Amino acid sequence: MAIFADTTFWAFVGLIVFFAVLAFFGVHRTIGKALDDRAETIRKELDEARRLREEAQEMLASYERRQREAAEEAEEIIRQARQEAEYLRANAKKEISQRIERRRVLAERRIEQAEASAVKEIRQRAADLAVEAAGSLLKDKMTKTQRNALIKGDIEALKGKLN
Repeated sequence: MAIFADTTFWAFVGLIVFFAVLAFFGVHRTIGKALDDRAETIRKELDEARRLREEAQEMLASYERRQREAAEEAEEIIRQARQEAEYLRANAKKEISQRIERRRVLAERRIEQAEASAVKEIRQRAADLAVEAAGSLLKDKMTKTQRNALIKGDIEALKGKLN
């Protein structure tokens, strides 16, 4: 019986007895239950990870949508600002041309008034010179008696007109 003297045989028998004791006490069920529990925990964690991933994707899509909307809104604001600037520029051009036209008309009126004033002043000066010339002629050409008679005649004419 050399088989009973071999240590490998006894190690094998010990291993079989060990597994039989484990099976008798139901350790395999405990280990299976522990593995099943661990598998369930892992499954729950995976489900939670999937749910969190989906939420993150939804949030990312929401932020991307908001970003696009903000970019579109910014483009609209820029477009409106450009339109308003163009309108203001056109309005300013129109207003400047109107102001220039008003100032031109005002300048023409002032020139006309200055011309009229100059003509009036020239006429006044010409009348004054004519009166001086007439006075000088009358003084030089007429005698004192002729002058007195002319003055008396003018005074009589004035009396007749005033009464």
